Amino acid sequence: MSLFPRGSSAERAATPAQRAPEGEAPLPPRNRVAEEAPRVLTASREELWTRAESLAWRLSANLGMPVRLAVTDNRSTMVSFRRGSQVLQLRLHHMFLDAPEVIVRAVADYAGRGHRGAGALLDEYIRGQQPLIRQLRRESDAELNPLGRCFDLRALYNGVNELYFDNAIQARIGWGRMPPRRRRKSIRLGVYDHQTREIRIHPALDKPDVPAFFVEFIVFHEMLHQLFPSSNRTGRRVHHPRAFRERERTYPHYAAALRWERENLGTLLRG
Repeated sequence: MSLFPRGSSAERAATPAQRAPEGEAPLPPRNRVAEEAPRVLTASREELWTRAESLAWRLSANLGMPVRLAVTDNRSTMVSFRRGSQVLQLRLHHMFLDAPEVIVRAVADYAGRGHRGAGALLDEYIRGQQPLIRQLRRESDAELNPLGRCFDLRALYNGVNELYFDNAIQARIGWGRMPPRRRRKSIRLGVYDHQTREIRIHPALDKPDVPAFFVEFIVFHEMLHQLFPSSNRTGRRVHHPRAFRERERTYPHYAAALRWERENLGTLLRG
């Protein structure tokens, strides 16, 4: 569902103060870890469209610039965006459709103006809306397949769990989907879902020229997320707290893994 509010006030170009500075580091997405059971979203598509259109207008009026809004049913990332000089592209979980004005302003401040402090208010709101977050995997969600052409992730996971975690980590692991082939500037080699306790490894690593110690390091890294969840300090979410980084450096091939990644990043980006 995408919305692009129209009208004289919404179509004004962003002022220099509203534009993202060149080279600005992106703000982190607002995430959460939910514990309660899901609540089924029963509103009709027409009703959702009307509520989403209203929210897009409120955000656009607050920022004085067009807002392209997509409403999601994500399980992990509740807020993500791409801020341009002429338009804000925004993805919000449907929990924000009925958000009070103070939360709408916080979304505008965080995504539209780059005010990191607004993130704390968004995190608090998300925690209060946890029952709205889907916790069950849909049938369309890709199943986890740990067996690749070159590496068996389950075997790597079991070895890492026994050697470094005393078998304390409880998670499922598998290869992620191969994304569309396109020019990209970054790559996420692994991801851990706190809610489902699932680890997905990027299929770009399932190649004979990728050393086993590097794949093992990525698996080790993602397993650490179960021990050291993201923290929220001064309104900013820290995905790798200090304790995480300290434990990560205990991996025997830590320096070699970082060196291999640095030397081969271009190849990984090309998939």
